[in-house]
Amino acid sequence: MNRRVARLRAAQALYQIDLTEGDIESAIESVLDEGEKPSSFMLDLIHGTINKKAVIDPVISESLQGWTLDRMGLVDRAIVRMTLYEMKFIEDIPVNVTFNEGIELAKAFGGEESGRFVNGVLSKAMERLQELNE
Repeated sequence: MNRRVARLRAAQALYQIDLTEGDIESAIESVLDEGEKPSSFMLDLIHGTINKKAVIDPVISESLQGWTLDRMGLVDRAIVRMTLYEMKFIEDIPVNVTFNEGIELAKAFGGEESGRFVNGVLSKAMERLQELNE
């Protein structure tokens, strides 16, 4: 499983967990194709995003203009959370690569409007993360 597919599967699982408030393992199993095994990268994205939600969500909230975290679409929220987790906590992937992958996922799942929305939120969130790291 390459990283692009891992991100896709992770976003699907995070969406499902958020939607159903179900357990992580069931969500992971439900997004995998028959015979497919989750990669360590996919598992890191899922577990890391969930475990760091308390750090990530305030950054998202501060990056939303005229929106609240609860009003965000579940797909967009899952993608933004996962992308910010990857940008902040996975150091071996360039931030701009992660940023672009997040936008592409949003376009694929939600269309052009989601891509623009996620782009705006991630841009603001990146600024906020840089301020926190200084």
